[in-house]
Amino acid sequence: MSLHDKYDQPENFNLTGQVAIVTGGGRGIGRAFAQALAKVGVKIVVTARTKHELEQTVELIQSSGGQAIAIPGDVSEPSTVEQIAKITEKKFGTADILINNAGITGPVTNEWDADPSDWWRTMEINMRGTYLMTREILPSMISRNRGRIINLTSAVVLKTYPYFTSYTVSKAAIIYYTQNLAGQVKDQGISVFAYHPGGPETEMSRHLAESSEVHDSVREIFKKMYENDANTPMEIPVQDVLMMASGQSDPLTGRFLMHTDDQKEMLTRIDEIERDNLYVLTRRT
Repeated sequence: MSLHDKYDQPENFNLTGQVAIVTGGGRGIGRAFAQALAKVGVKIVVTARTKHELEQTVELIQSSGGQAIAIPGDVSEPSTVEQIAKITEKKFGTADILINNAGITGPVTNEWDADPSDWWRTMEINMRGTYLMTREILPSMISRNRGRIINLTSAVVLKTYPYFTSYTVSKAAIIYYTQNLAGQVKDQGISVFAYHPGGPETEMSRHLAESSEVHDSVREIFKKMYENDANTPMEIPVQDVLMMASGQSDPLTGRFLMHTDDQKEMLTRIDEIERDNLYVLTRRT
């Protein structure tokens, strides 16, 4: 039995009537999360900068009997984030689930060759977007004493990638933001997770494996991943997100979870995890 055979099948989750906002929901893993949540009864709001991709996501969900709307926009802009929240509430009601998935790789090159605006834009989309969306949605979650926020991050923070700095720094910031925020809102019934989905094949991962703009050392890592058929099956992060969104993993709030973790097994040793402060980024002596 594989690790994720232990999880419930998607059809065994029932989140009927809940509302989810998925940023970066026009393609790739964001689209997969939106479709999976819709199949278990969640009303879906997808947002991203590319309108036609969002419309494709909505069409896929609706053709399978789900409910979804698209709101194009840039999550690094406060006015856009405010509109997303307002339209969501008007169409479906306040959000129960927020998946902060929108992200870009930024420049993958020598630090002195990278355009400073491009470097900082990565922080704007990845970290500022996560912060603005969370800040906008939290008051309604707090007023109802419930909510789940899933912040997409990456295992690149666990190693050194010298030519991948803007992306790595932004993803490390998301983990620390998650850890600190979880401590603020736990008593309000809100769970917050940082989650690394592995390496499903997406447009972003193909860019890293194929683009001449990506530094050779990083491109080789992703190229080998494809050559060795080492991509993460999309079903694994989908199952993980359903676990978190359903509330089953609430005791793990504030933790940095990965696609290789068995969340059900982790729940059986939650006392140990809390006592030893495991699954967080910290310094060990």
